[in-house]
Amino acid sequence: MELFGIALTMLALFVSFGFMVGILFGFFGMGGSFLVTPALLVMGYDTSVAVGSGMAFVFGTAMIATLKHRDLGQVDYKLGGLMIVGTTSGIEVGSRVVYYLEELGLASGAIGATYVVLLGAVGLFVTRNALANDGEDDSSGGHHESDEEFDPDAIPPLAKRIQSYRIPPMMTVAGGIQVSLWLILAVAFATGLLSGFLGVGGGFIKMPAMVYLIGVPVPVAVGTDLFEIVFSGGFGAFTYGLKGGVDLSIVAPLLAGSALGARIGSAATGIVDEDDIKIYFGLMLLGGSVAVAFRQAADPLGIPMLETVAFALIMLSALLVSGAVIYSTITTMRKQSNAAAASAD
Repeated sequence: MELFGIALTMLALFVSFGFMVGILFGFFGMGGSFLVTPALLVMGYDTSVAVGSGMAFVFGTAMIATLKHRDLGQVDYKLGGLMIVGTTSGIEVGSRVVYYLEELGLASGAIGATYVVLLGAVGLFVTRNALANDGEDDSSGGHHESDEEFDPDAIPPLAKRIQSYRIPPMMTVAGGIQVSLWLILAVAFATGLLSGFLGVGGGFIKMPAMVYLIGVPVPVAVGTDLFEIVFSGGFGAFTYGLKGGVDLSIVAPLLAGSALGARIGSAATGIVDEDDIKIYFGLMLLGGSVAVAFRQAADPLGIPMLETVAFALIMLSALLVSGAVIYSTITTMRKQSNAAAASAD
């Protein structure tokens, strides 16, 4: 009976966590899947199982969210196809590195350290960018903007500089932007490498990379990123699944929760102006970085309690931002409803 109670608790935990992550995935095209692997590591699962199950979860959630973004016309299939080519190659290399490090007994430490540095760096960048643009027109735009409304002058300076290096062949992507094919493939390979190594969709790196390095409008970057993740996540899950790295008892309840969460998050992109929420998103990344740092320090310092603190931070980060998305969605809908009622009077 006690075992049944534990199993039921774990089931509820995974479904709830999947729901929160699904909201983040659907809304940001990133911002949730990277929490799954650290959470599984904190819970004591083997590195390969944590990474492989994370990839399987990414695949299922991205498929659900992509369908919604496709309806909004926010998917550039040509760019997505090129990203798939580079990303799948990177994932294969990344997964091989994980299994090699596992043989040496270094996988957990290496992946944890990479998470700490990467999440911290991206979190600081996103938070700084959000605070700098608070109350102004964000250079990356809101998710609810259409491709036709994209202002070429809003292209980030770094992207403009990179676009100036016209190494043939050149490709025309969303918004009429011309960029070198080799740049697209390089970005895709690098994010694929991280996807295979960390067991994430790579969206929290790939989406900013498409915006700040390639210059793609944010709405299209989100939809295209999710479209590409369907394939890269599926390939990664297949790669790990062949080696027994996918635990369906973990993936199934996570997907059960994310199925609803991803739809809510995707629908919110057409309602909410996410400028304020970006601040919370950046803080969530920083929270994930601190959580993994605690997890890595628990064994060397001989303080098991740090693992519990790490897990609590991960859950709190997901709850904070997913709650902010839902709250902002409800608030915006109420304002729109009140405005419509006032105009009718």
